Amino acid sequence: MSNPSSIIPTLPPFLQEAWEKSGFTTLTQIQTEMIPKALEGKNIIAEAPTGSGKTLAYLIPALQKIDTNIKQTQIVIVASSRELVMQILDEVQTWSKGSNIMGAALIGGANVKRQQEKLKKKPQVIIATPGRLMELVKSKKLKMHEVKTVVLDEADQLFAKEHINEIDDLMKAVLKDCQRIICSATIPKHVEKQAKQRMDSPQVIRIDMDRDHLERVDHVYLVAERRDKVKLLRKLVNMEGLYGLAFSNDIRELETFAERLEFRGKNVGVLHGTTTKQEREKAINQFRSGEVPLLMATDVASRGLDIDGLTHVIQLDLANDIQQYVHRSGRTGRAGRSGTVVSIVTEGEKERVLQMGEKLGLKMEEKTLSYGKLV
Repeated sequence: MSNPSSIIPTLPPFLQEAWEKSGFTTLTQIQTEMIPKALEGKNIIAEAPTGSGKTLAYLIPALQKIDTNIKQTQIVIVASSRELVMQILDEVQTWSKGSNIMGAALIGGANVKRQQEKLKKKPQVIIATPGRLMELVKSKKLKMHEVKTVVLDEADQLFAKEHINEIDDLMKAVLKDCQRIICSATIPKHVEKQAKQRMDSPQVIRIDMDRDHLERVDHVYLVAERRDKVKLLRKLVNMEGLYGLAFSNDIRELETFAERLEFRGKNVGVLHGTTTKQEREKAINQFRSGEVPLLMATDVASRGLDIDGLTHVIQLDLANDIQQYVHRSGRTGRAGRSGTVVSIVTEGEKERVLQMGEKLGLKMEEKTLSYGKLV
């Protein structure tokens, strides 16, 4: 963490006011490293854990660069999920208050006509999913010649097969000297290579996972036969005060678990790749409002989902690797609160969960459930 005293006072008044209102007192590590470089116009590849403040690290410099006299798109932010696009739009609106900067979201599956109407108002910031963005560029409804910065958020998703062509079209549509910022919670080597092929001499910033955070969270595991995992999950959900996210690697298994969990009218939300947008929104809203104590998700579906106050992260299937384990753990114990990661493992998986603990230097405790408590 660093003192924001050097960066914040140099920002335009509207950003300084937003900072005052935000209640933040320090810049996070990614913000300290990224904001000055972004303000200089450098191309950036940034890897930083979920919840580390990446969005503001690119938003603050991007908003500062906007010339409000130019009524054209100047910043384009691309994200792979509708949920993440809406979340970023919220941030843009919060941080641009009092500045005459307008933002608009363009999402696949939503009404195109309505989005074209939005574009007539000449918003300076566009946040979009890749398909819809390029559809509007190609139909000449969206002009790219004034774009100063392109941000690819959760880039590892955007460089996947289904989006890469649109991303390449976007890179060709903007001017050569347009700043490119690529960020994600995980940037594997092959993604870094793809990114470097698409930008001039980028600065690579990698912020390691937050050890303090990992150590502040309790890491426990329960041993059960595969077929009994759902029983244990049911008991966990009935625990006093549980508000959690449960991960499974398999869509069909999630569905089966959820069906078998329709316990006594206690519903759970389910998110995976084939959940429709309506179902997804409903599940997230019910969960946010506390109607449903548990959201069951695959890792991809939980991307960009920022929910405060989670008490538990439950692994019905073990993470595939350490990074995924860290990623999942990062959902609980935010902002100095406590949290618990519970892995439900078979006798055969127990070895792996202990190895992960060892590699991460964490104490993994075996627990059992008794009278609705982990003991």
